[in-house]
Amino acid sequence: MKTIDAKAKDLQTVNRAVRAAVNGEPVIVKHAAHLHGLAAGLKLGQVEVAGDAGDYLGVLNAGAVIHVNHDAGRYAADNMTAGTVVIDGDAGYGAGQYCYGGTVVVRGDAGDFTATMNKGALILVAGDVGDEAGTYMLKGDLVVLGNAGQNFANYLIRGTVYLGGTWQSLGHNTRQEPLTEADLAKLRGYFEQYGLQADPAQFKKIVAASAKPFYN
Repeated sequence: MKTIDAKAKDLQTVNRAVRAAVNGEPVIVKHAAHLHGLAAGLKLGQVEVAGDAGDYLGVLNAGAVIHVNHDAGRYAADNMTAGTVVIDGDAGYGAGQYCYGGTVVVRGDAGDFTATMNKGALILVAGDVGDEAGTYMLKGDLVVLGNAGQNFANYLIRGTVYLGGTWQSLGHNTRQEPLTEADLAKLRGYFEQYGLQADPAQFKKIVAASAKPFYN
């Protein structure tokens, strides 16, 4: 496993080294909290960030597995199309925005506007999320084991949102519906895959109240 020390190095230099290394073996990147856009646009490979990561971690990820040992900044996995981003700590504002596919796992809390305009990814938060999580979601799943802030799933268009805790308020165009056996099986599978302790039967399922939320 190759180790890249990013201390005092710029983003271009580190990303060039990461791209060169992931073609052959997993990569560990140390001292990368100052870099915004680390591991951008990768199509393959395994990258482990030892410590904190900056903003835009894994932006445009197209197939790599990226694992952060601690916290990540804003916009983690922005515009991801494939692959996996796992954050062991907390994620800042806008985690999993505009994702077309892949999986984002935040084992801590995530900030406001998590999963905004999610277009097909699984976004799984083990802790709490801030305000406007799931706003304008178009496809995919948002699963939050903890609590949510204001306007949860605001203007939901398509996709499904699951919440294990409570929300401060639900957003426009949302309705709660009963969990099905398929929902329970899906949640159980997610929790088992990522080692999370939760009872699927205790979750609330939120879907769009109308397919045309802006015309009602």
